[in-house]
Amino acid sequence: MFAVGAVGGLATEVGPWYRQLAKPSWHPPDWLFGPAWTLIYICIIVAVGRAWNVIDAADKSALMLLLAVNLGLNVLWSVLFFTLRRPAWALLEVAGLWISIAALLVFLYRIDPISGQLMLPYLVWVTFAAYLTLTIVRLNPAAHLR
Repeated sequence: MFAVGAVGGLATEVGPWYRQLAKPSWHPPDWLFGPAWTLIYICIIVAVGRAWNVIDAADKSALMLLLAVNLGLNVLWSVLFFTLRRPAWALLEVAGLWISIAALLVFLYRIDPISGQLMLPYLVWVTFAAYLTLTIVRLNPAAHLR
């Protein structure tokens, strides 16, 4: 999990390109993103750990598949937005990321309601990030045409 966070962090260069983008007045300060993602990853680890201890082998396989898809999409968003500098592509991709979080939440909730609830901060944050991405795309129509 922390490896995924590290890869996503490496792909997230908050450099001159990002700083020059027009952003909404409600854009959080850059320092908030690290602690927010740390808390989200802790919630994911606890949620998966709780469920892992009570599910059978078939459900473990399903959980690993859902988690792998989700974490892959999580990293892909950072690569699309920051590394490739394609906010519009990241906006399209975030729909899949959101769906994968919702699927994990439902899957985990069915096994252990607390595990499902621990996924709520992730879902809320990505919902916020999707709206922020949409707003950045709208404010910077040429940013994705490079």
